[in-house]
Amino acid sequence: MPASFTAQHLRRLAASASFVLLALPLATTAAHATDLVVSAAASLTNAFKDLGTAFEQQNPGVKIINNFGASDILMQQIVRGAPADVFASADQTAMDKAVAEKAVQASTRKNFAANQIVLIVPSDSTLPLAGLKDLTQPAVKKVALGNPASVPFGRYTKTALESAGLWDAVLAKGVMAQNVRQSLDYVARGEVEAGFVFATDAAVMPDKVKVAIRIPSDTPATYPIAVTASTAQAELAAKYLAYVQSAAGQAVLARYGFLKP
Repeated sequence: MPASFTAQHLRRLAASASFVLLALPLATTAAHATDLVVSAAASLTNAFKDLGTAFEQQNPGVKIINNFGASDILMQQIVRGAPADVFASADQTAMDKAVAEKAVQASTRKNFAANQIVLIVPSDSTLPLAGLKDLTQPAVKKVALGNPASVPFGRYTKTALESAGLWDAVLAKGVMAQNVRQSLDYVARGEVEAGFVFATDAAVMPDKVKVAIRIPSDTPATYPIAVTASTAQAELAAKYLAYVQSAAGQAVLARYGFLKP
């Protein structure tokens, strides 16, 4: 093979390789979605998965990354620098802390949903639970609770039990859950005789748990949402908040049992 042909061939290969190398970053950039990290209360898991999918469909190139957990834990993660663009809490206390720590943009804070605390039992339970006082009967040995110091549903539960003068008695039987979905699991698996959860969580497992008592409350369990202070996607985050509050977003939340705030 002539040397000139070899040199010419190599030059063409080099040119082709350079083109491919130059094109790769462009292709990668074009294919890469814009991530929006949403840190949301565990009780929002099912609803926010659907909301995220719907938002992605309306905003091509956007990828919603959901991070679910106890509101207080999520708030602490954001305060400590964990990546998040949106924070949705299951109560006002966790959001108040986020505002105090300047972890969210206070001006973007809005209430977008409401919920109710209920007492649930395994679906095959025959315990006669007509009121909270019935939790003191000997047949009820374990009750799933949330820690009031770290989870919203625990705070709502404590308030209700204190109003009934039963907090200490029920706490003595308490099995603490890290978040509301863990409380639901304890009851669903029959590890406790009863447990407190949000009404929307009880609806997730209708074949495994049933509502024994709906807990009346003078203070509604409202859910606030806000854009984080550290976001680099402020405009997109604000768009997500608007979608959650829109008729379409509210319809998704209603489908999972959430009420309007």
